Amino acid sequence: MRQIPVDTSAATVMVAKTPQPKVRDRRTGEIVTDAETGAKLMTVDVMFAANDEVEILSVTVPETGISGDLTMGTPAALTGLVARPWENEFNGQKRHGIAFRAVAVTSLATTGTGSKAA
Repeated sequence: MRQIPVDTSAATVMVAKTPQPKVRDRRTGEIVTDAETGAKLMTVDVMFAANDEVEILSVTVPETGISGDLTMGTPAALTGLVARPWENEFNGQKRHGIAFRAVAVTSLATTGTGSKAA
């Protein structure tokens, strides 16, 4: 499947929702793991501001790639962010969207850097 690298160098990124385990099946509570490494996958919602637009992105990241205290409002860096288009059919209805995945989400609060001033 095609992966499109996302340039985050000119973006301001802040945590919108703390990391949560990515659940495969809500009925059983089964957590999704990375097919290659076996690492538990997490979902972090972030506010992504670039080009005078702001969006909330739900980013999948391995649990080992989460560093620092990622609470709501924390400035963060996204390492290796890629976008992957997807499409599926469920009960006769086609759905599509873009999934985001990063190698790491790192808090910038402890490094003294933060969002850029306008």
